[in-house]
Amino acid sequence: MTSDVIAELSEPGTLRAGINLGNTLLVTARSATGDPEGVAPDIARAVAERLGVSVEYVPYATPGEVADAAEHDEWDIALIGAEPQRARHIAFSPAYVEIEATYLVAEGSPFRSAADVDRPGVRIAVSARSAYDLYLERSLGHAELCRGKGIAGALERYQGEGLDALAGLRPALMDSARDIRGTRVLGGSFTTVQQAIGTPRANTATAAFLERFVAEACAGGLVARAIRRHGVAGKLRVAAGR
Repeated sequence: MTSDVIAELSEPGTLRAGINLGNTLLVTARSATGDPEGVAPDIARAVAERLGVSVEYVPYATPGEVADAAEHDEWDIALIGAEPQRARHIAFSPAYVEIEATYLVAEGSPFRSAADVDRPGVRIAVSARSAYDLYLERSLGHAELCRGKGIAGALERYQGEGLDALAGLRPALMDSARDIRGTRVLGGSFTTVQQAIGTPRANTATAAFLERFVAEACAGGLVARAIRRHGVAGKLRVAAGR
């Protein structure tokens, strides 16, 4: 199987890994040489080591840009949330970590849980084309999504336009609530984002390899060790059932 995966690499001897810099839970720093550091880069490097090739990180500002690049041969694997819309062009492994998504609201908001927010007239700020944006787009029945570029853009719209809620990953929203006076994070979640490893659908050997790799990485403790190493224990969790 390994030789079949190596044959699918566009650059012999190098695994190009698409990395979403916008998820600061999975990319927590930059090295002295500018390479991304964090759980996602660690997992990508472990894939390359298993294959016996070098890793080249291909960074993107947002997950939507990572997903778009699947059709342009810019990466061999990518570490982003698995979503049905993305799965049209990307074959995803099972999740290796999962992160709850919920809302930040004003302290005086009538909303008490994530389930309360989908109401007529409610406007929700969200990072455009994030995994949770894609989920909300297909699942909301009443509320309106107001998209910004990346987390910073969504936060700017939430504050600048006086929107009713800010959608996001719970750990990031908890950090925001500490920084923005008069806000709180709702209990419950509207989805749990499944962070996985994807490969272009043409790479059938790579897809099969990634499925086995993720199962072993979760069961063997590789993912848990990466979470502890980068100081995100309690914010990320190894995917359920892995």
